[in-house]
Amino acid sequence: MSDTRTRLLDDIKSAMKNGEKTRLATLRSISAAAKQKEVDERIEVDDEAMLLILDKLLKQRRESIAQYEKAGRTDLADVEIAEAAIIQEYLPEALSDEDIAGIVEKAIADSGAASIKDMGKVMGLVKPQMQGRADMGKVSGLIKSKLSA
Repeated sequence: MSDTRTRLLDDIKSAMKNGEKTRLATLRSISAAAKQKEVDERIEVDDEAMLLILDKLLKQRRESIAQYEKAGRTDLADVEIAEAAIIQEYLPEALSDEDIAGIVEKAIADSGAASIKDMGKVMGLVKPQMQGRADMGKVSGLIKSKLSA
């Protein structure tokens, strides 16, 4: 079992003992997503797969937050924000804007990308370095703006 998964199970026990309902529900949803991946793909989830699961769950929360805020439902957005913060605890430290820009610049140079048609090449280089450490939607926007200029 991966280190992240072990930590997650320990934290679930701790949240149960301390009566932290929101935290417990969020941790259980992470655990369920990992278990679902194991069942669907007949694999054991390692730390790398766990990172992808966490990144996906965080992206879902961000999208929900945007939708709820757009609809004026701050009560629901607040719940999603709390869950996103809990998920974030299991991801590596986020990259700074300068680090992201540096990685994107290097990927553009390394791939020889010249236009927006080369976006896939650049994303292929940056995604493994940034997975779970940056909002890939923002990264995609940055790459588009650099290749369109």
